Amino acid sequence: MTVITTRLGKAKGLTTDDVQSFLGIRYAEPPFGDLRFLPPVAASAWKGTLDATEYPNRPMQPRLLGTMGQETAGALSEDCLFLNITTPSVEGDGRPVMVWIHGGGFAAGSANEYDGRALSRQGDVVVVTINYRLGPFGFLDLSALGDEFLGSGSNGYRDMILALEWVRDNIADYGGDAGNVTLFGESAGGIAVWGLLAAPAAKGLFHKAIAHSPGAPGVPEGDNTPAMAEKLGVERSELAATLRAMSAEDLQGAGLPAGCITDGTVVTCSPEEAIRNHGASGIPLIVGTNRNEGTLFTPPDHENEDLSRYEGSLARAAKGLLKGADPTAYVEGLKVAHPDASPKALSEEISVDNFRRPSIKVTQASTEAGPGGWLYRFDLPTTREYGGKLTGATHACEMAFTYNAFADPDSHVFMIHDRNDPVAINLAQQWSGTLIAFARSGDPNGAGLPRWPRYKDGERACMILDATSRVENDPDSVHRRLWGDA
Repeated sequence: MTVITTRLGKAKGLTTDDVQSFLGIRYAEPPFGDLRFLPPVAASAWKGTLDATEYPNRPMQPRLLGTMGQETAGALSEDCLFLNITTPSVEGDGRPVMVWIHGGGFAAGSANEYDGRALSRQGDVVVVTINYRLGPFGFLDLSALGDEFLGSGSNGYRDMILALEWVRDNIADYGGDAGNVTLFGESAGGIAVWGLLAAPAAKGLFHKAIAHSPGAPGVPEGDNTPAMAEKLGVERSELAATLRAMSAEDLQGAGLPAGCITDGTVVTCSPEEAIRNHGASGIPLIVGTNRNEGTLFTPPDHENEDLSRYEGSLARAAKGLLKGADPTAYVEGLKVAHPDASPKALSEEISVDNFRRPSIKVTQASTEAGPGGWLYRFDLPTTREYGGKLTGATHACEMAFTYNAFADPDSHVFMIHDRNDPVAINLAQQWSGTLIAFARSGDPNGAGLPRWPRYKDGERACMILDATSRVENDPDSVHRRLWGDA
């Protein structure tokens, strides 16, 4: 145990192998009662000594287990606006800070699934993981009900912004440099990184960004409040009061249309627009995806599996990728490009493209704007089954590498590679070191991977993370032509 004095009061944390952890620090008041569906309110200083030795409550969500089905500490509660900190030392205040936004489709997951001790120890960095409101608690658009609810569809983003403000004001007490903050996140967390690039209130709160496997941000769907009122059996004029009076469990289970959108109030434009608007004053950005993202979302192969259902869904799945354009040429081109692929495998390829296309666009925009964008693809296949099958380099499998969980046998970061595989151990050391180097200086080079140029027209350099990592120029050329982006 260790007790430190901060500007908010004394805090008792854990010490493990010379890394200090302070868990469950409240950054906002409990967002329930009259505060439900409203912007978060900053927490005040605490009295006495804060016990920061246990993981806090997790945000309300549909299931008890973690995002990948793993056991995760912390009860589910609407009172969830906490953050966790790991630091090599509270002495000094010059360490780079890495702030993590978890994934889970803006409906699941928590900061508690991620363990920053190995990163802190390896890179002399401070790692902060944050909880934010999920589902209807953080992303239910009630703005049509009046000015009180303006931006309510992005309250989860507001939570993230308040957490970043807490970091700005307090991280020096934990050995961190508030002037050198890198935001990083995976899946929905990667989309959130992009969203915060486009959130005026977040400007200046972080200085570099890393988006792992982000998808395209959502778009507003119009006023859903009449349908919500009908679903709940009340008049629209009674909807706000009804929603506030519901228990957290009933609200979670009501099946309301909550989801991340570019709402125009908190998140004001697309990430590409934001990057171009910021120009040379913007921030450097790393973006990447996994080679087999889509295998996470399909069941194991079975000899009696009905593949026709995949064939019938290819065009529908492609419409989102193509922004509503006719998908016929794309689907036919995909079949030509992958002649031996089953309809199921083609469906998985479309899932990959739904992550890959926006990632390329945003990375290229970052280089064109001036700060620089670096593109990667994670290719190292998994060696342990997940969901009853081997999944290749599936969605989220690289998180153990990002956090270098291989270097800490006590790490609880989800892992589906063999912990003792020397290839995985080496890649995890290089990849996590690369992200640490980027967080320190804005340049990802120098941590053992090949020289990594920025992604730009002409070369279109992409780091391929594999048993032998390499830089390839334009590995997406075939698919870019299918998207119409060549």
